[in-house]
Amino acid sequence: MASRTILIAGLSTLAMCGVAIGGFTSVSAIANSAEESAMTKRAEKAAADARKALAKGQAERAIGHAEDAVLAMPGVAEHRVLLGKSYLAAGRFLSAGQAFDDALTIDPVNGGAALNLSLAKTALGDWAGARRTLDKFETVIAPGDRGLALALAGDPDGAVQLLGAVAREENATPTVRQNLALALALSDRWQEARAVAAIDLSPADVDQRIMQWAAFSRPSAASDQVASLLGVKAVEDVGQPVQLALKGSAPQMAEAAPAPEQPNFMDMTIEAPVAVAETAPFMAEPDVPAPVAVAVAQAEAPVPAAAGNPVFAVARIMFAERQEIVQALPANYRERAASPVRVAAKPVVPTRAVERDFDGGDYYVQLGAYDSAGVAQDAWGRMSRRVSALGKLRPQTAQANVGGVEYHRLAVGGLARSDANALCRQVQASGTRCFVRTHAGDRVASWARGVQVASR
Repeated sequence: MASRTILIAGLSTLAMCGVAIGGFTSVSAIANSAEESAMTKRAEKAAADARKALAKGQAERAIGHAEDAVLAMPGVAEHRVLLGKSYLAAGRFLSAGQAFDDALTIDPVNGGAALNLSLAKTALGDWAGARRTLDKFETVIAPGDRGLALALAGDPDGAVQLLGAVAREENATPTVRQNLALALALSDRWQEARAVAAIDLSPADVDQRIMQWAAFSRPSAASDQVASLLGVKAVEDVGQPVQLALKGSAPQMAEAAPAPEQPNFMDMTIEAPVAVAETAPFMAEPDVPAPVAVAVAQAEAPVPAAAGNPVFAVARIMFAERQEIVQALPANYRERAASPVRVAAKPVVPTRAVERDFDGGDYYVQLGAYDSAGVAQDAWGRMSRRVSALGKLRPQTAQANVGGVEYHRLAVGGLARSDANALCRQVQASGTRCFVRTHAGDRVASWARGVQVASR
């Protein structure tokens, strides 16, 4: 799942360096000894085997190899991070927390270890401890990662504030916007969550995503959400073997902890039950679904008044008012050949369906969402060069205001549904994401009108 890579493989992990930290001897300092050199090679081989096992989904085998690597070279933070990831893959959150805590003792600037330590604490019900970890290591954890982890740790309002700032950046990704939408949902701000999710998803996908988030926001156990994101099942865990403990450090997280703090979003009320099989990835590649009726319109919780919510300074997410307009058709719409066609000596290869003229309709292919008209124009230039069928149509835009930022949704439209689906498939084949929807306030882009007038 894409969401799993956000939190494990996609971590902003800092590069390891071979220096002595906190009294631990570096790898380069002990490599002179033949015996210790052999232990180094043994650890490196075990670590490589652990990574291969993790890539194949063999968590238990990965744990065995990673433990061997730590036993051979206990002072190398990289091996302990690998051990922690192996424990996470097996659903052993207590052991994972101990491994990441040891790694941070050796390497206090390891952002990946800090982020995963907060996830392990969240899964164990130690939400306050998870938030303290995120605060302590905020300078080494990427803001986008920290925002999502903060939402899971029981502070979705703080996550909205953090992710909202990241989403306003010029290079903000769809994943960041979807994580912002999830944080809004966990903050009980469902209308805003729907609006933000709709920037990059089709209406049908938005409905499905909201239903999944409704179920996601009502976990029955502390570990449910983290386990769902990682695609694992939490198991009973007594902690990592004693012989793996970092010398001079007391066992971490094994003592009886105070009663877990209940996160704010656990009190959220959802009027209608929603049934889903499992939580979907946050940024799954959308298919091209048929538009469907909103499935959870009655399930949306009311949005708190802006005066009572100091974060994410926007009272409502407002889309441009819907206005029915007549879609201007391309100049060569159903153009007939002026001269008779000569029969070639060899059979003529038929032109692909997407190269033909399009039938009119009310379906649109959304090609992206951008924070300025100039960026949208540049994106259109690249796409129209890669997909010649786009050149038959005029680019259109619709504006959406999210968090005070005006987004320009780039689309082409006025198509029959079959034509829109076929065009979207060709766009996807060129490496660009898209989806099919109906008219939503789209107008011919101002920069496209200017080009057409100049070319007359």
